[in-house]
Amino acid sequence: MPFTAMRRAVTESVSGLPRAFWWLWISTLVNRLGAFVATFMALYLTLERGYSASYAGLVAALHGLGGVVSSLGAGVMTDRLGRRPTLLIAQASTALSVAVLGFMEHPVAIAGVAFLVGMASNASRPAVQAMMADIVRPEDRVRAFSLNYWAINLGFAVSSAGAGFIASYSYRAGFLIEAAMTMVCAIVVFMKLPESRPVRTAQEKAAEPVVGLGTVLRDGRFMGVVGLSFLVALIFQQGSVGLPVAMGEAGFTPADYGLAIAVNGVLIVALQIPVTRFIEHRDPRRLLVISSVVAGYGFGLTAFAGSVGVFALTVCVWTLAEIVNAPTQTGLVVALSPTHGRGRYQGMYTMSWSVAALVAPLMSGFMIDRFGAEWLWAACAVLGTVAALGYWGLMRGLPDESPAEGSAQSPAQSPAKDPAEGGAVSAAGSVAPRTDSAAAPRP
Repeated sequence: MPFTAMRRAVTESVSGLPRAFWWLWISTLVNRLGAFVATFMALYLTLERGYSASYAGLVAALHGLGGVVSSLGAGVMTDRLGRRPTLLIAQASTALSVAVLGFMEHPVAIAGVAFLVGMASNASRPAVQAMMADIVRPEDRVRAFSLNYWAINLGFAVSSAGAGFIASYSYRAGFLIEAAMTMVCAIVVFMKLPESRPVRTAQEKAAEPVVGLGTVLRDGRFMGVVGLSFLVALIFQQGSVGLPVAMGEAGFTPADYGLAIAVNGVLIVALQIPVTRFIEHRDPRRLLVISSVVAGYGFGLTAFAGSVGVFALTVCVWTLAEIVNAPTQTGLVVALSPTHGRGRYQGMYTMSWSVAALVAPLMSGFMIDRFGAEWLWAACAVLGTVAALGYWGLMRGLPDESPAEGSAQSPAQSPAKDPAEGGAVSAAGSVAPRTDSAAAPRP
């Protein structure tokens, strides 16, 4: 009976989504299955090439900086060129640059190409998220984003396990395998995915305000979400930058850290789909507030960890927050983005995570060296609290409930218009009309 119930739950979770979504999902999974370089880059530079840890950190920072630079540019490309061309350019460029990186010898050349890899690999994210919002119905978006997030983590779990085996054979083979699998993603996009950017008539273009990067920056509510996303990202980044350093200083081995952090991937793969079914039609405001608090205090509890088991338990706590926060926040970003400006809005949102990836190592290193790891975990708890209060204050003016099922639809909810264009998030994850234009500056 439990197997039957599980089978029914999985069927209901994956049903009703368009075929184009599944091709995009397959592309994401294949891409993450081949994500070897990010896993063993530091080992490659220090063990294989003999460079210092400081140089390896510099290369990692340049890789992250490339992602920051490309976020906004890729967002503009997504809106101007289209989702499909941006994906093709990004994935083909990633495949080429990763292959070239495997043959670089000079430290300056390695650093420079790593920067280009960061730019290329990050450029596909705004296009993927915008295309997913285009092709999936508003009521199915949280479920779709959850399935995509599940594919990312499943692929990363498998690639991480395979990275060590491949590195023991040949680091260069890892670069070439990632390049080949990324090129497979580009082929899938080229063969199976049509352009999804909504086509506007001349009258619609004339009636709708032009959306530029300045429009995004003047969108007060959205930029508030971006800022809060940055705080949450700072917290989650500590799982890969602060936690291993803190455990190492406490006398734990790399294998101990690997055992503790493996819980994160296992829980996401096991729980993402059932948890999504639970949260799919619940108030996103409460989900974001609760997940921010749980994330902050989940890391805060790390200050009291004295064994691998307790470290793993704290990972369980903040992983649950991650499972809830990721699809909910992505759905909120879509809901606050005008349809013809999704690329730019998604680019700005992606940049918040890229900047957090740059700041988090500096933050953890400074606090652990100067004050001790306990202060880092206390800071995470504070950040989680601030983010929760921010979400509550930013979204408290939104309606508490969506229109009753079966009631007459408002114009903003009619099939003729995408509710994501200029709508406010409702309790069921849909959007309610608002009086100010999505493209107009906010007070």
